[in-house]
Amino acid sequence: MATRTDAPTRREQILKEAARLFAERGFHGVGVDEIGAAVGISGPGLYRHFAGKDAMLAELLVGISGQLLTGAKQRLKEADGVAAGAVLDSLIEGHIDFALDDRPLITLHDRELDRLRDSDRKLVRQLQRQYVELWVAALREVYPVLAEPAARSAVHSVFGLLNSTPHLGRVGSLPGRGTTATLLHRMARGAFAAAAGAE
Repeated sequence: MATRTDAPTRREQILKEAARLFAERGFHGVGVDEIGAAVGISGPGLYRHFAGKDAMLAELLVGISGQLLTGAKQRLKEADGVAAGAVLDSLIEGHIDFALDDRPLITLHDRELDRLRDSDRKLVRQLQRQYVELWVAALREVYPVLAEPAARSAVHSVFGLLNSTPHLGRVGSLPGRGTTATLLHRMARGAFAAAAGAE
């Protein structure tokens, strides 16, 4: 999601490969040795970084929920004083970056969220609710006609649209990142406008 230029840490490399493998073959279809091999260390060597696969899964799903929320708050802070439409556009752009750059995490969330401990799953849900409410407030600034429940439904629907990227095929088969991002943005804005028009 972030546009970092520094090299990823070993821990980040492990998480990236774990996310990819879990998304491809399922949480129980991947062993610690395979994750280790993907980053060039022994399976037991992973235990210097994580207590086990469960800890990796929790860090991946709690982590991305926290990153989305933090990123949205930062975008809102940077957009302070600009037009409401530009604020909404910025939130959409941030989520599109996630949807295109972290596609394995979307698959992982859909398939494996229930495998988290109750406390971690509750934390993911709490972070997600806060993220949704930021969007609801931004959306209602653009479309005051939308009551909160309708705005919330519209936000969840747009998330469903944007988070469909794992079903678009391999990254190389997409028409290009910029073209795909533009299309997703246009569709998200169109969905919000349609929701407001239906009120």
